[in-house]
Amino acid sequence: MPSRPIAYLCLALSMSLVGSYVALSKPLAAALPVFLLAWMRFGIGGLGMLHWLKKPADEGPMTPQVRRLLFLESFLGNFLFTLCMISGVSLTSAVSAGVTMAGIPAAVAVMSWFFLKEKVSARTWIAVGCAVVGIALFSLSNSEHHTQLNSRHEGENAPNLVWLGQLLLLGAVLCEAAYSVIGKKLTGTLGPRRITSLINLWGFALATPMGLYAAWHFDFASLTPGLWTLLVFYALAASMWTVWLWMTGLKAVPAAQGGVFTVMLPISAALVGVLVLGERLAAVQLLAFGIAIASVVLATLPEKNGARRQPQEADAEAMHSQSHRH
Repeated sequence: MPSRPIAYLCLALSMSLVGSYVALSKPLAAALPVFLLAWMRFGIGGLGMLHWLKKPADEGPMTPQVRRLLFLESFLGNFLFTLCMISGVSLTSAVSAGVTMAGIPAAVAVMSWFFLKEKVSARTWIAVGCAVVGIALFSLSNSEHHTQLNSRHEGENAPNLVWLGQLLLLGAVLCEAAYSVIGKKLTGTLGPRRITSLINLWGFALATPMGLYAAWHFDFASLTPGLWTLLVFYALAASMWTVWLWMTGLKAVPAAQGGVFTVMLPISAALVGVLVLGERLAAVQLLAFGIAIASVVLATLPEKNGARRQPQEADAEAMHSQSHRH
């Protein structure tokens, strides 16, 4: 069980890495079909953690319930989330996606309260509210998103399917929230490395049929050495590093509190845009930075009477998690 500060650091690093590779992987999305990119991501990531698949000596027998949770973690958090997000953005806009994704911290808090029976403090709810506002501001202030919004609606039939796009984006929010809640349950039974490797294996199996079909019709000679390097980084970051960091953090942090750390995604994406891609921050984005950081501070400051009790509560949640979650 990691200490609370280490757990917070793992959660923050996980979401920061997600924001970084999202910002840097635009060339990959343009060069590779979606299913081929997903299949290669899981394949390369799986090669990087083959040694994590081995069952540890201190791990008990895997129950049918744990097997179901592992499948759901991969199906909802990896496979279905990606399909809902990409399809939703194609029918609406990146602005709509960003604003809708701002609901993830709140969805995680509600699901953890309902399914895990976590006691969500008033301060955590305030932190969730700040996280929602911060992410929404980031999305609305991105000028590139506004350009995409205008281009999406140039087609005559686009407005007729906006409702479907919004529904798919809502589905993506629920998938991502379920990913956090199921992950919290799994950390009570399996170690972070084992969870990471097993859900990646399921992701590879789910993506293989369409991935093979896309690979059969794709010209791999069109990929430059730079794109191959970016692909390896993306695969290891998305399938291995971020998942392991997230599961490690969730071992010691309630799911509702962990959900607040999703604010690190737009923050890191914006920083990569400024430091690497030469973009500039608007005043509204600076305000969003402040609100997002405030949400993390609110979520992580120790409570007067609850600071000493939290590790025991985490252990109790881990025990409770053995019964049934991007």
